[in-house]
Amino acid sequence: MPEMPAFIAVETGEDGGLPLAIAWSLQDGRIKHTLIQPDDDWLDNETLSLGDYSLEELSSMGVSPLDVIRELESDHFNATLYTAGIFDDEAALSRLFDIYGIDPFVELAPADSLYHDLLPGEWSQARNELFGELGMEPMRPEQEVEVMLHLHRRLNDSEWSEE
Repeated sequence: MPEMPAFIAVETGEDGGLPLAIAWSLQDGRIKHTLIQPDDDWLDNETLSLGDYSLEELSSMGVSPLDVIRELESDHFNATLYTAGIFDDEAALSRLFDIYGIDPFVELAPADSLYHDLLPGEWSQARNELFGELGMEPMRPEQEVEVMLHLHRRLNDSEWSEE
């Protein structure tokens, strides 16, 4: 069986750039997920959007951006990670790395680029249908990554391609 690609998703505030939570897959198909403690520099913005989280929740249950970077580095240094929302995820990751003046050590690529036999839009449609089948929400990064893993397995299953 070919190696499982690594998927990543970042949940951001409504402003689109403040990283609130992150999830990524490991080679064995497990998923790592955590809330992200907001950096003090991020809190200067009076129109701070924390999505469904409170500042207290992110501060007490989240991990520091530096710990997120270290963990990601441990799992995926110099790797390509596949995402459903490349521009939003790139902006959120850039914000994480920029705090420390670190150049990103991962490259993001659109998840649909893994499937050359699909017509434009087919991957997105299959992804949306799978969210419904599994009763999951695309706004939660751990559920986004889980759906991308399920979809990858489905698209690479010989029974799928015979249907």
